[in-house]
Amino acid sequence: MFRKALILGIILPLAVFFLKLIVIGISNIKVGEFKPVVAIFLLDVSASNRNLLYEEQQCILRMSKRLDSEDHARIYVVTQDAYEVYDGNPHKLSAMREAMNRRSAFDNSAYGTAYGTALKKAVGDALRYKADGYVPAIVVLGDLENEGAINKQINWNTLPKNIKNTLKYVPDLSLTFLYAHPQKLDEVRQTLIKVMDENKLIIASEENVEQAMRKFSQAVGR
Repeated sequence: MFRKALILGIILPLAVFFLKLIVIGISNIKVGEFKPVVAIFLLDVSASNRNLLYEEQQCILRMSKRLDSEDHARIYVVTQDAYEVYDGNPHKLSAMREAMNRRSAFDNSAYGTAYGTALKKAVGDALRYKADGYVPAIVVLGDLENEGAINKQINWNTLPKNIKNTLKYVPDLSLTFLYAHPQKLDEVRQTLIKVMDENKLIIASEENVEQAMRKFSQAVGR
């Protein structure tokens, strides 16, 4: 009887002690705060990029599926100008597909690639969505060829400074460039890596898009 009492006298305090440790440990676990993502896709639908257009559209849909239903997606098409064709839930894939197909029909009277205009609009979106608590991600899908009006193209000399200034207000901004020629993509990397975290600058030709999509998911916390 005395032995049982002794054992209980030792075990019970120890059990209570460990139980307290468990409770304290659980109470100190902080659940990660959910931050919605806005993915802003810039899709080149110009003549020079036609051979990759279908694959790029499918890539947008696959990347959107990786997002949360509470996230947001915007799609701009890029030709001689840049304009929005979709703004909504990233899981409404049918609506996204229909919007891209409807606005990507070939128009031989439309010449040029307004990447600069598109990027300015995307950065403006990123700033506005960041103010609403979103994590912004800009994804450029196309060959990055400069065609048409010079004032609508990307100025690669001033872009690093502009992105650096943007990062002051949107430090978690990620930039993804997909499907351009490897030589062109290397120029992009050399231009922007000076001002961006390498984990937030994602670059891939068509052969490495699958790996780039995984990096995109990590960059936006998905």
